[in-house]
Amino acid sequence: MASIHILADGYSRILEGKMEANCSCVLVKGEDNIIVDTMTAWDGHYILQALRKCNLTTDDINWVVCTHGHSDHTGNNNLFLKAKHIVGFSLNQKNVFLETELLKGNEFVINKHVRVLPTPGHTLTDVSVLVTTPDKNIVAISGDLFEKEEDINDPSIWREIAGSEAPELQIINRSKIAEIASFIIPGHGPYFKVTDEMRSKLKEQLTPPCEQCSTSPDVKLPEKSAGEYPQKDIETIAV
Repeated sequence: MASIHILADGYSRILEGKMEANCSCVLVKGEDNIIVDTMTAWDGHYILQALRKCNLTTDDINWVVCTHGHSDHTGNNNLFLKAKHIVGFSLNQKNVFLETELLKGNEFVINKHVRVLPTPGHTLTDVSVLVTTPDKNIVAISGDLFEKEEDINDPSIWREIAGSEAPELQIINRSKIAEIASFIIPGHGPYFKVTDEMRSKLKEQLTPPCEQCSTSPDVKLPEKSAGEYPQKDIETIAV
């Protein structure tokens, strides 16, 4: 069984013509302890404090997954020296690099509850982490495939503000993830429930329509309100 703990809600905003941003940092606790996206290099103290609240140390982390290689998602990888590291499509431990199915466009399985999918778009080597809950719901930790919930209705957020190396691929992968996930933790915003209305909206944005995107069953999940960053308490997703 895997439990999901949001150590920090990501954010992005333009202030006085400059971008301020930091990523969502997520702990998946269970058979393997996994950190997804390690924020900027100035946030190590915050991650250490958050792990202590979860009764873990850096040595307890088995895997680090960075959804892509940007500096606001990889800044504290060096805290986790006993873990295997996935950064985009790359897998290594120390100076040993291993080939993965991600390079071939296939998923990489960490364990029976957690898998990593290639979802290029924001960068050409983006990945998303899918966690299956005890109720068989799927939570997608998407990195910047989804900047925040608002970018579903306003694609200019991910296209122009966040930027995209391959927008046509990103459109397709956004719809695919929404079809299989009941819940998404985006790269720079609070988590949100995926509704049928959102799935329809993302399908409308496909050009041409993606025949591989199938209908996902409706799943009821708890709602939440957006909090300020950083959070005072660790937030656990109950699904």
